[in-house]
Formats: sequence, structure tokens, C-alpha cells
Amino acid sequence: MAKRERVVRMSVELPLWRALTGYRVLTMIYAVLLAIFGKDNVGQQRFERPWVAVAYLAFLFVWTLATLPKVRSAASCTKRFLVADLVVALTGILLTPLADFDSQSFDGPTLPSIWTAGSVLAFAIKGGWRWAAFASTFVAVANIIQRGEPSRDTYHNVLLVWVASIAIGYVVEVARASERTLARALEIEATTRERERLARDIHDSVLQVLAMVQRRGTAIGGEAAELGRMAGEQEVALRTLVSSGLVPPTRVSEDAAEGAVVRTVDVDDEGPGDGAACDLRALLAPHAGSRTSFAEPGAPVLLPAESARELAAAVSAALDNVRVHAGPDAQAWILVEDEPDEVIVTVRDDGPGIPEGRLAQAEGEGRLGVALSIRGRLRDLGGTAELISVPGQGCEVELKVPKAPKVSRGKAGSAR
Repeated sequence: MAKRERVVRMSVELPLWRALTGYRVLTMIYAVLLAIFGKDNVGQQRFERPWVAVAYLAFLFVWTLATLPKVRSAASCTKRFLVADLVVALTGILLTPLADFDSQSFDGPTLPSIWTAGSVLAFAIKGGWRWAAFASTFVAVANIIQRGEPSRDTYHNVLLVWVASIAIGYVVEVARASERTLARALEIEATTRERERLARDIHDSVLQVLAMVQRRGTAIGGEAAELGRMAGEQEVALRTLVSSGLVPPTRVSEDAAEGAVVRTVDVDDEGPGDGAACDLRALLAPHAGSRTSFAEPGAPVLLPAESARELAAAVSAALDNVRVHAGPDAQAWILVEDEPDEVIVTVRDDGPGIPEGRLAQAEGEGRLGVALSIRGRLRDLGGTAELISVPGQGCEVELKVPKAPKVSRGKAGSAR
């Protein structure tokens, strides 16, 4: 089965990565200039072992420029890079007392200086506030060890970095949730526009022709009246199909740590593969007609393809029972409910109902339509089928199927 896929990515997160890239370059230059022109508390050159500072800052310069592509997006910023980048920052903090003997006696800057915050911010943007808390905790411990006897200002700076990084990580998570909501809104808008366009086109052509055939056939009578009745049924079915919005392709929002993704998948007419997700509404909509009303959610009702097909077959078996036992003039209703963990389909009719004990008698006589075609299919999917009937008040079949069946599925044959 061929698929054509289009991806539209929307993200307010990308500017954060661009800002982080600029921050790392500027703070690296600041750390180098601070080491060159910085003085100690008595106005002397601050490094007793300048070669340690030179070696580390040279490595920091090369590392920052070489890893610029890694901080351009969440996809390129891997966990391995984040860990290595944090190790570079922690190493610079712990090497500071070796280059500057007086660094523990007064609150001077470390070798990487404020470049360290860029490493923590990368964790925050990539993974949210939990990752930020993880990275900033290591930085806090390294700063306290480097100071030896930390002062109040040391604790103040450590707490500031910790709180700020967690806050930024939380804001990133909120932004991602907002992007998913925006993507969903755009899906609905696109589906609505396509539904309206299709409804206009079909109304101006096919539906008007079918309505005219129905009127003329009824007026002429005889065989033409039967043709008019069939045209009327097809008009109702087509109106239901158009109004349900099943024609636009299925769009699914997801979060790929790069912002919201709207993925549009066009599936060929052969039907979805066994491993694909299938919109149950597309399988049930053909049942709609003058004698069958179909009510479904405005959004796709996604199930594994095998589950969707078996559930649709069970609904078809229930409608067959309506036509056989309630008569061709009985009215039927199909209601689809999309719950978080399961899909519920209810089939109800206004027929005479099923007398008490009739199902058990039918099974005893070997007529297993309900037992196999309906209950058997649902059992193989890990779902349930409940039948409620009151003599003289119709029959109602409630079919429940979990969205992630845990039971192996078998093929239940039709008893008809």
C-alpha cells in the first residue's frame, strides 16, 4: 500500500535554539576576554598557572565553534552531546582553583564563567524542567566544591541558575503543549474548509440530480417509482458522507521535541495496512441511508486497521439482524463514541425487540449469528458486546473495543 505523506512543522521553540547558539558564542568570547584582562582582588594577573587557563579556554573556543550545529534544533541536540557539553562546563569549574589559587578566597569568576549557563539551558530546551533540574544540580555541586568554603553570594548564584533553568524548561513544556493545541485547531479548520468545498461541489451537481430523479420517479410511478426511491436513499447516504467530513485525509498531531507536527497521510483506495491506523468513521459511513442514521465525532476515530475492520463487520452483522428480524421498514441508528481508552459503537433499532430467552434458544438450534458474528469478533479484539432488548421497544447493541487490544485477534466467521 502506497502512502503519500506531507509534514508541516510549526515551532516557537526554534528561536530558542537560535538564541542559545548566539549565547554560547558570546559567552565563550566573554570568558576568553575575562581571562586575558581580568585581575585578582589586588589588581594583579589572576592566574598563577596561566597554562591551565590557556589550555582549557583554547579547548572551550574550539568546542563551542565545532558544536554550533548541535544546538540548532532539538533533533541535532542529542543526549550524548548534552552530557559531553555538561562535562566540559563542570571540568572548567573544577579546574579554576588549579589556575587561580585565590579563586576560593573571593567570589571571582570560574574559567567558563557564564558559558556554563548555556549548557544548562540546552538541557532545559531539549527536555523541559526535569532535565534542567538535573543539569543545574551538577553545576551547583561543582560550584560549591570549587569554592571550598562557599559564601552567601555563591549560594545565591547557584540558586539563581537552578531556579532560572527550571523556569525556562517549564516554559518550553507549556509552549510545546500550546503548539499541539494550535496544530489540532489547524487540522479542524482545514477539515472544515475541505468539507464545505466538497459539499458545495456535490450539492451543485450530484445531489441535485438525485433529488430530481426521486421527484420524477415518484411522479411517474411504476418501475420509475422504485428507481426514484433508490435515488432518494443514495442522496441521503451521500449527504451523510459529505457532512461527516470523511473525505479530507487523516491528520494526526504529535510532539517530536521540535514543536508541533501536523502529519497528513493520504492512503490509497486499497485500504490501510494491518499495521496502520484506520478511521472507523470511513468504514461505517456507507451504512448511512434513509433507514439508518449515522452519528459520529467530528475528529477521526483511529483504531488499528484489523480492529476497525472487525468492529465494522460486527456493526454490519447487527444491521443485518435489524433488517431480518425487525423488517425492512425498521429505523436504525448508529452512534460512535471515541473515549480515551476505547471506542464504543451503539446500534439501536425501533423494531419489536427480542423475546426473553430467544438468543439462548437460537444458539441451541445452531443459529450463532449474534454469538459469532458479533460477540465472537469483539471477544477476539479484547472487547465486549452487550445486547439490550425490551419486547415492543426495539433492540440496542453496544460494542466496546479497546484502542490497544492485548488479546490476539482471530478471524470470526460470519454466521450468515
